[in-house]
Amino acid sequence: MNPVLELKSVHCTFGRQTVLRDLNLVIRHGETVAIVGESGCGKSVTMKVLMKLIEPTSGTLRWFDHDVSGLTASERGRLQRKLGYLFQGAALFDSLSIFENVAFGLRQSGVTSEALIRQTVIERLDEVGLNTDILHKRPSEISGGMQKRVGLARALALSPDVMFYDEPTTGLDPLNCRRIDDLILAVRDRRNVTGVIVTHDLRTIRRVADRVIMMVPGNRLGPDESQIVFDGTWREFTRCRHPLVMEYIGEDEIESGGAAVSSGGSVDIRAA
Repeated sequence: MNPVLELKSVHCTFGRQTVLRDLNLVIRHGETVAIVGESGCGKSVTMKVLMKLIEPTSGTLRWFDHDVSGLTASERGRLQRKLGYLFQGAALFDSLSIFENVAFGLRQSGVTSEALIRQTVIERLDEVGLNTDILHKRPSEISGGMQKRVGLARALALSPDVMFYDEPTTGLDPLNCRRIDDLILAVRDRRNVTGVIVTHDLRTIRRVADRVIMMVPGNRLGPDESQIVFDGTWREFTRCRHPLVMEYIGEDEIESGGAAVSSGGSVDIRAA
């Protein structure tokens, strides 16, 4: 599979603090990759560098086999529209209705047909299990789980090739966590979308990730050691005997040998 995202020898420093050092990472078309690690390991910064929300101090970012630094603003914008984001907390606009939140990216990208905008908004809300009776509500009038799904609908409105999920289940109850997990799987399977997830939720990782990458803060490593201490499947992750991996995932997960947890089947994504 061809790489859709790639970091080469990336360093990222804030003042005297080096967060990323000589980071190399390849994410291929169609896979769902979970980036995990303790707080301060650089996983969120890695995601933001991949999204070009943060400029690395040095190194190369490639999108769809193009060096981003060599692109014109127009070329970069065209490729950036292939990326979708579900931010922690959904990041909806409080002053806009649900309809206008989902329509926001369409309007920003130049879509002017109100009929097409309305059709797309309704289709994307339906895709994430939400009905049209919330169209004129404000984000504060719906539940946290529904807000996450509205955020996902907004991201999907532009038909991205890559979806970034920043702590997608944080703050949700177990049932809504499973709903979000099911939606991530549905997006991958129906749309063949590449997924990048930053999360601490081991259950989500086990359910949705094709590949797990674990990062460690540089100050816990030797000068020549990679910040990526593990890169493989969930089953390999639970069997890894690297001491930092074992410390992170805990004794129960190690002893389970990565056995799948029964989720009781798919949940009703239309519930609140």
